[in-house]
Amino acid sequence: MEASLSTLCYLERDGRYLMLHRVVKKNDVNKDKWIGVGGHFEKDESPEECLLREVREETGYTLRSFRFRGIVTFVSGDGVTEYMHLFTSDDFAGEPVPCDEGVLEWVDIDKIMELNIWEGDKVFFRLIDRDEPFFSLKLVYDGNGGLTDVALNGRKLDREAVRAILREKKS
Repeated sequence: MEASLSTLCYLERDGRYLMLHRVVKKNDVNKDKWIGVGGHFEKDESPEECLLREVREETGYTLRSFRFRGIVTFVSGDGVTEYMHLFTSDDFAGEPVPCDEGVLEWVDIDKIMELNIWEGDKVFFRLIDRDEPFFSLKLVYDGNGGLTDVALNGRKLDREAVRAILREKKS
C-alpha cells in the first residue's frame, strides 16, 4: 500500500469559497473536478506548515488564521491511501496570483454541490456546513471514481445515512 499526506483548505469570503477548477494537468486524478487549495507534505512538514505553504503557492494569500476541521482518509481503490488534513479559513491577506494547477474562482457556498466535485467531498462539505466538531471521515472509492463506503469517526455509514447527510441544507 502506498500512503500520502496532504492538506486541503477552503478559503471563505462573503459567502463564497475559493475553488480550484483542475483543468491544466493532463494526468490528474482531479482533472475537471473542483476542489479546494492544498497539496502534499514536503519532508518534515507539519500539517500547518504544509497548509500555509500550499495556500501561499497556489493563491498568493497568506493565512492569518485557520481552523483544522478534520482528517479525511481517501482510499482510492487503486492502491493509494491519502490522509488529507482539512482546513477552512476566513482570515487571509495578500494579492491573488494565477495558479499553475487550474483556474481559481470564488463560488457561492450554496452552489458548491452543483459543481463537478467528488461524491465524498459533498459529505465533508455538509459536515463543515453543520459546524461538525473535528471529525475523521473515511471515503473508499472503487478505483474508477465511484464512492463505495463512508465512515464517520470510525463508524461505517450505510447508504441511507450518507443520503441523509447529503440532503441537509446549509445552516
